[in-house]
Amino acid sequence: QVQLVESGGGLVQPGGSLRLSCAASGFTFSTYAMRWYRQAPGKERELVAFITNTGGSTTYADSVKGRFTISRDNAKNTVFLQMNSLKPEDTAVYYCNTFVSSQRYWGKGTLVTVSS
Repeated sequence: QVQLVESGGGLVQPGGSLRLSCAASGFTFSTYAMRWYRQAPGKERELVAFITNTGGSTTYADSVKGRFTISRDNAKNTVFLQMNSLKPEDTAVYYCNTFVSSQRYWGKGTLVTVSS
């Protein structure tokens, strides 16, 4: 079965960096686009970054453009989110997402807290 397991979250000061990872299994990873979403307390889940199956194209939410970078390693079935210049408003649970056979799959998320 499809499984997505996020890791790498934690507490970081404003201006700091974190690198999130999402390990995928149960499907042919290199065939599918991947996404990172986040959900802040009291807010709706929002799309943060998208990467095509080959990694040849990426898109970002305006709020993270220039600070976050999505990438993937198809040999390791893993997608990453490098987050730099973090702000308190980046505090959220970050989720990995994909669509396989028209069904949406989510990981359980990893908490990122940006605070001094």
